[in-house]
Amino acid sequence: MGSSKACMSTHLIAVLCLVAGARSAAAFNYADALDKAVLFFEAQRSGKLPPGQRVAWRADSALSDGNASNVDLVGGYYDAGDNVKFGLPMAFTVTMLSWSVVEFGGAMPGGQLANAEAAVRWGADYLLKAATATPGALYVQVADPYQDHRCWERPEDMDTPRAAYKVTSQSPGSDVAGETAAALAAASVVFRARDPAYSSKLLRAARQVFDFADRYRGSYSNSLSSVVCPFYCSYSGYQDELLWAATWLHLASSPSPSSQGMYMSYINSNGHNLGAEQDSYTVSWDDKRAATKVLLSKVLLQNRVEGLRTYKAHADKYICSLVPGAGGFQSQYTPGGLLFKEGDSNMEYVTSTAFLLLTYAKYLGSTGGAASCGSTAVTPSTLVSLAKKQVDYILGANPAGMSYMVGFGARYPRRVHHRGASMPSVRDHPARIGCDEGFHYLHSSDPDRNVLVGAVVGGPDQSDSYSDSRDNYAQAEPSTYTNAPLVGALAFFAGPRTA
Repeated sequence: MGSSKACMSTHLIAVLCLVAGARSAAAFNYADALDKAVLFFEAQRSGKLPPGQRVAWRADSALSDGNASNVDLVGGYYDAGDNVKFGLPMAFTVTMLSWSVVEFGGAMPGGQLANAEAAVRWGADYLLKAATATPGALYVQVADPYQDHRCWERPEDMDTPRAAYKVTSQSPGSDVAGETAAALAAASVVFRARDPAYSSKLLRAARQVFDFADRYRGSYSNSLSSVVCPFYCSYSGYQDELLWAATWLHLASSPSPSSQGMYMSYINSNGHNLGAEQDSYTVSWDDKRAATKVLLSKVLLQNRVEGLRTYKAHADKYICSLVPGAGGFQSQYTPGGLLFKEGDSNMEYVTSTAFLLLTYAKYLGSTGGAASCGSTAVTPSTLVSLAKKQVDYILGANPAGMSYMVGFGARYPRRVHHRGASMPSVRDHPARIGCDEGFHYLHSSDPDRNVLVGAVVGGPDQSDSYSDSRDNYAQAEPSTYTNAPLVGALAFFAGPRTA
């Protein structure tokens, strides 16, 4: 692990040395996994693909999005295995991908960082369009999901309705607007040094969208229930997104003390009503309460903003709930050691949890702190170790000996619930494959025609069992919001082995 004397000079160096030890015992090529995790986002691109597109079996798609509403909504990401552009999970994807780059981009080699930034920009560009296309409105979805799900079509072939849906002052959506503001603010931090003009543009839009979200309060699940539910209903309400967005705007406004003060004042004044004392033990596209507390703990620990101490106390409760043997532990793990939160798409909770364990370890390590779990002080190295077990399980250290990242390792899912991957590409089969004709590929037991490299599927059940079948969407469907936090976690473990 290196010189023990060198590891005792400061608390931060001590944590870095412990981390180096964890990395030195690595069973996997985390840098390769990181490359693949970022590549997945290129397979999910909608719109006119750029010259540097690396996923060659994809082609341009949805080039008329927004036309029916006289706006340009071309671009963005398909969230999972279908062809709908859902605004809430897309914005959360951009937020978490940005956070991954903000915290751990420094551990990425130049090429990897450029690809990760390109993934952030592709999503942020679309969110900018959605936020600025029509004054007093935010476009939050493209395509009727019921019509889309009646077909199994390649994105390049789809002919189902591409209606655009928006929230307004009369039909509010503080949840999706709050997450969009958070995404734009987080992305502005990513590009602050590299592209200041773009960063400023993102931040201006973030402030406007946040003001809209806060001024006209309401859930988009009520305003647009017929098209967003049950797909991405906002079950947790919109309060968590408002606090989450204000936190990101505070961090994004750091060069401007007056703006920083404005958002911190908002947090102090509104935190109680927006969930500061509420405990949540999952982090997802819907629920950001625990993630907000971890992020505000960073501000407390690094900037000594004492008014935020309650957020660290609740962040500790969240972290303690994950650590076996700690006071407050209440999580479920499979016999093979995988965190298990939900029966459907469980891996999205695993990746977000692993990322938060690592970020919290980083924040605690920077001040020599620990998580207070009853009578137990849980150290950063414990959090790193727990996160590593989850990441390693995904990559193949599990009872099945299977990597749940497509294209990584010798054994991985071959029948992913994903339209484009399951069907021959337009280059191999230029003729259109119709709506009903495509279901042959969905129900086929043949391996995917195109390897969806880097995609992390929904994953095994509570008994570590996995069904490699496209029909089992709960286990076999990947998503952008599963991969986004994993990018940060993989960057952490792929980084330099010494401080």
